Amino acid sequence: MKKFLILQLRSETEAADDEFQAFLDKGGLMPEAVHRIRLDQQDLPGTLDLRDFAGVIVGGGPGCVSDPEDTKDPVEKRIETEIMGLMPEICDRDMPFLGCCYGIGILGHHLSPGIVSKENYSEPVGAVDCWLTEAGRADPLLEGVPDSFRAFVGHKEAVQDLPPGTTRLVASDPAPYQMLRHGKNVYATQFHPEADVAGFETRIRIYKHKGYFPPEAADALIAEVRQQDVRFPEVILRNFVARYGG
Repeated sequence: MKKFLILQLRSETEAADDEFQAFLDKGGLMPEAVHRIRLDQQDLPGTLDLRDFAGVIVGGGPGCVSDPEDTKDPVEKRIETEIMGLMPEICDRDMPFLGCCYGIGILGHHLSPGIVSKENYSEPVGAVDCWLTEAGRADPLLEGVPDSFRAFVGHKEAVQDLPPGTTRLVASDPAPYQMLRHGKNVYATQFHPEADVAGFETRIRIYKHKGYFPPEAADALIAEVRQQDVRFPEVILRNFVARYGG
C-alpha cells in the first residue's frame, strides 16, 4: 500500500510534532503509513517521485506567499520554492492533495499568481462559523460534515477570488474561500482541519510573537479557545485518508 507524503513547514519542533501527531490521529493513520519530511530541516530529495505516494498533505506555518520576496525568511523562501515546484505535477495529474492553511495560499498562487494577498479576508485567531456551499454538500471529502460548523483560523493572507479551475466548497463571513477543490482530487483549506482545542492552544503559545495578535492577548485567546466546540473539520482529514488510502 502506498504511503501518504506529509510535508511540514513549521520550524518550531513542538509545533511541528504536534501538527504531525494531529495528522496521524485525525486521519486515522499509523506512523508507518506516512513519509514525513520537515522542510525546515531538509530539502526535498531529488529522487522524490510523487507517483510513489497515495496523496500529499501539506501543513501550515507562519510564512506568507504574498510577502515581497526580499522580506521573506530565507528558510521559508526555500520551502515555498520547493512546494511550489510540486504544484504543476500535482495539478496536472490531479493527484490527491490536501493543503492545510498555508496550502491554500500555495494552490491559489500556483493557479493565479497575485490572487493571494493581505488586502482582504485576513482572520483573527480563534474559531469561526463556516458553512458548506452546494458543491461542498456534494463533495465526498465533506461527507459527515454538517452544513454549518466551527473551525479554527488565524491568517494574515487569503485567497481574494476564486482561482481558475477551482470550486468553492466551504465559506465563512471573515473569509469567503475557506475550502477549494481543483479538478477532482486537489483540495486546500484556509481553516485548520487538523487542529483541536489543545493543538490550537499550543500554537497560540508558540506563535504569540509572530504578529497574529498582540502577545499580551495570548492568555485571553487561550481561554476563548477552550470554550469552543470544534470537532467537524477533522472529518475532512479522515475522509481524505479513507478515500485515497485504499
